[in-house]
Amino acid sequence: MSRIQGRDTAPEMRVRRILHAAGLRYRLHGKGLPGKPDLVFARAKTVVFVHGCFWHMHPCKYGKPAPATNRNFWAEKRRSNVERDRRNRAQLQSDGWSVFEIWECETRDAEKLRERLQTIIDYLTRPDAVIESNGPARKQVNKSLRAEGKVSKAEAP
Repeated sequence: MSRIQGRDTAPEMRVRRILHAAGLRYRLHGKGLPGKPDLVFARAKTVVFVHGCFWHMHPCKYGKPAPATNRNFWAEKRRSNVERDRRNRAQLQSDGWSVFEIWECETRDAEKLRERLQTIIDYLTRPDAVIESNGPARKQVNKSLRAEGKVSKAEAP
């Protein structure tokens, strides 16, 4: 366990390179925020978590396998990670932060990763864009656009 990296992992570095190349600047591993998000965009009150599929039990082929030895320990460890993620996400959202999660499996294909990150880039660089992702960030942006009269309720996804 001591050899497991929590920072500067390969998936995190891929995400950081693309967002930095898009002109976005961020803080790393926000110490004062629940869960210490990997990327913090303070002005936009937006955070990005880059989760490992195995450790956070993503329902992909990389997150499903369970270790063959010491099964009870690992099952509890992984379940507690998921529960902690849920609590941290809820706390951040209740504090007014928009939360995006990128999964390790999404970082394996560079083109798909760029498409996935385009949602975050649009959200942070074009406040008048209608966000097509799911979650509170999309709802928050679309609600504010409707309030300003820039988009009708029918146009917002």
